[in-house]
Amino acid sequence: MRIGLIDVDGHNGFPNLALMHISAWHKAQGDTVEWWDGFIHYDRVYKSKVFTFTPDINTVIDADEIVTGGTGYRDYGSLAPEIEAVFPDYSIYPHFKQAIGFLTRGCIRDCPWCIVPRKEGRICPASTWEKIKRPDSREIIFLDNNVLACSHGLEQIERMGHAQIWVDFNQGLDARLITPETAGLLAKLRWIEYVRLSCDTSSMLPIIQQAVEYLREAGIAKSRFWSYALVQDVEEAYQRVMALRDMGITVFAQPYRDYGGGEPTGRQKAFARWVNAKAAFHSCTWEEYRDSRKEDDG
Repeated sequence: MRIGLIDVDGHNGFPNLALMHISAWHKAQGDTVEWWDGFIHYDRVYKSKVFTFTPDINTVIDADEIVTGGTGYRDYGSLAPEIEAVFPDYSIYPHFKQAIGFLTRGCIRDCPWCIVPRKEGRICPASTWEKIKRPDSREIIFLDNNVLACSHGLEQIERMGHAQIWVDFNQGLDARLITPETAGLLAKLRWIEYVRLSCDTSSMLPIIQQAVEYLREAGIAKSRFWSYALVQDVEEAYQRVMALRDMGITVFAQPYRDYGGGEPTGRQKAFARWVNAKAAFHSCTWEEYRDSRKEDDG
C-alpha cells in the first residue's frame, strides 16, 4: 500500500505522535509511507488534526480511502492498540530530537474547559520512561495531563531521578498535588528547561505559591518556574498574571477557546499577545499595549 500522511497542524513545528505511530506500523507491514503529495494517488491518506482552530486541508485528495482523526475533528477516539504499541517513527520529523510520549493517560479533574476527561477518561498507567526514550536522545517531553495523580507516574518520576535523562512535562504539573514529598522527587529530575504549572483561576494562586515554595525548598531554581494561564475574563486574568509574575514565574497566556468552535475575543487575544511577547510584557503596561493596538472587545 502507498500511504500518505497529513499533519494538519504541522506549521507549529511539534511532531504529531499519532502519525508517527501510524507511519511506524505501516512501514512494519511493508507499506510505503510519505508525506502527502497532491500529485500522487494513494491507497490511504491519514489526516490528523489536534486543534479545533487549525484550518483544515481543503485540497482534493486523490486516495482510495481518507482517514481523519484527532481532537481537532472532535474525534475523541484512540489509535488501534496494535498501532499504539509500535515505537513511533521519528524519521518523519528529522528536525525534532527529543522523545515524546505518555507515562499516564487521563486525569482526576473535571475542569469545564478541558477535553481530557471526555477523551481519555480517568487516569491510568500508559507506559514507562524507558519505553518512551529514544536510543539517540537523552531528552524526553512527556504529554501527561496529570502525572502526579497516578502512583505509576510518581514511580516513574522517582526512577528518572536516578537516570541521566532530561525531561519536560509539557502539559504542566498539578500544583494541588505538589507536597514536600513530591517536590523532593521533582527536584531530583534534570529539566530540559522549565517546571511547568497551570494557574487557570484566581483560586489557584495560593496553591501555586505553596507549590513553588515546596519546590524551591527542595532545590529547584526560581528561574525554572513557568505557568499556563487561561484567559477568559481579561480583568481577572490580568490580576492573576501579575500575581504570578510577582512570584517570579514566567507566564504563558492562553485565550479561551471552546470545543464548539467559538473564537477568543479580540481583547482576549490581545492580552495573551502582550503577556507572551516578553519584550512588550516587561516594557509597557497592559493599558499601554492595548491602546497602541486599538483592539476592541469583540
